[in-house]
Amino acid sequence: MSKEFCYPNKGTCSTETHIVLNDDHTIESIEVVRGCNGNLKGISSLLKGMKAEDAIARMEGIHCGPRSTSCPDQIAQNLKKALAEMAQ
Repeated sequence: MSKEFCYPNKGTCSTETHIVLNDDHTIESIEVVRGCNGNLKGISSLLKGMKAEDAIARMEGIHCGPRSTSCPDQIAQNLKKALAEMAQ
C-alpha cells in the first residue's frame, strides 16, 4: 500500500514536492514542481526505490548558493514530514 503527500517548498525556485511512499518507507515516486527541471527529474529517478530515511540522510542540509536550503534539502524536509504523518 502507498500513500501520497504534497508539501510546499520554502526558500527555493521549486514550489512543491509530491511524494508517494510505500508502507515500508520506500519511495515510490517524487515529483518537484518548478526548479531546475532536468536536475530534479534526475534526483527523483535516483530516489525511486530508496528508503526515505536514507534519502533524508544524504540530502538534508544541502545549500544552494547563499540560500540556507536547496531543492534536495526541501525534498528531505518534506520526506521527514511524510514519515511523521505515516507514524500517526
